[in-house]
Amino acid sequence: MPRVLIADDEDSVRTLVARAIAMDGHETVTAIDGAEALEVLAHEQGAFDLLLTDIQMPVMDGIALALTAARDFPELKILLMTGFADQRERASGLNAIVHDVVTKPFSVADIRTAVADALTASKNG
Repeated sequence: MPRVLIADDEDSVRTLVARAIAMDGHETVTAIDGAEALEVLAHEQGAFDLLLTDIQMPVMDGIALALTAARDFPELKILLMTGFADQRERASGLNAIVHDVVTKPFSVADIRTAVADALTASKNG
């Protein structure tokens, strides 16, 4: 069963995403920001199949989290989420480490498809 770490500062988004991807049998762990997500990754020694993170968060944003996670856990697949066009542009330079950027708002079907695509893609593909 794939393990997915979800980092988002909005409780409603974390809950929606966790419930949506749990429908596909994925085990989910949530974090309220990038710093907490990094603590979880370190504590679990990167034992996740996918990091799904919002870009704009307090303490540590999703870009910083993605860069650190990719450095420390190079096999970890990363999927970003954002509702802001300028944040999406910031992520465009991360193609080597980020599978995709999901635009908010998204439907349950959208996020399930994005997660499935990320999980089945090869890390370097």
